[in-house]
Amino acid sequence: MKARIRITSIVIACTLAAVLSTATIADDTIAIKQSEKAPTVKASAGAGKAKLGAAAPTFTLNDTEGKAWNLADTKGKVVVLQWMNPECPVCRRVAEDSTTANTLKGVREAFPDAVYVGINSSSSRPSSFEASKGYMANHKIEMPVLIDTDGAVSKLFGAKTTPHCFVIDASGVLVYAGAIDDSPSGGAKTNYVIDAVNALKAGKPVSPNETKPYGCGVKNK
Repeated sequence: MKARIRITSIVIACTLAAVLSTATIADDTIAIKQSEKAPTVKASAGAGKAKLGAAAPTFTLNDTEGKAWNLADTKGKVVVLQWMNPECPVCRRVAEDSTTANTLKGVREAFPDAVYVGINSSSSRPSSFEASKGYMANHKIEMPVLIDTDGAVSKLFGAKTTPHCFVIDASGVLVYAGAIDDSPSGGAKTNYVIDAVNALKAGKPVSPNETKPYGCGVKNK
């Protein structure tokens, strides 16, 4: 009789263990699916804020295709970050008059393998995120747009306007921060981003290395 009770207890224990194990696996599966749906990954833990002349803080964001993009993966290449917002008239202007396209072209002429990306941090206006992909296609601007849903990366770099540009050299150092060019209304005489990249190409100091950005304010929550 005692033997039967022991056997029954063992069977019950095994059954409970199996149920708990199945529940745990189910929970893990749900967690993985939720992780896969996560729109962005925040800036690296402990990353300090961007500072001219210092290594740019690394971060990971998803692009409009849902693919993760990591600044650390661009090691050895010149990188340009341009904040954008399809609902900002100034941002639309630099797209429509080819300012952005020409800047991208100038950067690639200096460094064919340069990485140029747009970042949308307009978290207070989700409709802006949704419009990002079509915005780039409509203006024939061939660069990925990263979606900064909580504004963490804009705060990390101190991005204030759209457009606000940042140039990072091949060693990962932030060498320029500011306006894309010298004219908020168009017809610029100086493109600061192209000048910064050309200075890197020539092995010269970037000057100016900081200018006042123009455009609409970044719409963080």
